Amino acid sequence: MVDSDLAALSGLATRALTQAVKRNMARFSQDFMFQLSPEEFENWRSQIVISKPGAKMGLCYAPFAFTEHGVAMLSSVLRSQRTIEVSISIVSAFIRLRQVLAANEEIARKVAQHDHEIGILFDQVRAILETPEPRRKLPIGFAEPPD
Repeated sequence: MVDSDLAALSGLATRALTQAVKRNMARFSQDFMFQLSPEEFENWRSQIVISKPGAKMGLCYAPFAFTEHGVAMLSSVLRSQRTIEVSISIVSAFIRLRQVLAANEEIARKVAQHDHEIGILFDQVRAILETPEPRRKLPIGFAEPPD
């Protein structure tokens, strides 16, 4: 999640959240939080139609992005009751998202397995349909029975 979203949910100004994080950088490893690169920042800015860099009301600094562990760590840094409740909700959402993705991954794996089996079945049916029946050599017309 991005710092501005977390700040809004926690009832803080983004600069207050960012300041608390910078004061406690030792708690936030790269697994917990990272700052968008200049290229990511430009792409993100263009996606959400934020004003140009240097504009008076534009976003000047690349935001911090937090993982679920970073969100949990943030609640220990900010220590307000609202931040703790928000962190618990967000971490629960991350866990639920991971469960949904895991379930979909297993479904996708099963579908892929069945796709392979169905493909083999179609190949066999196609081979049967493409194989011509052998021609019988029967006499044409009426033949007299042998004596």
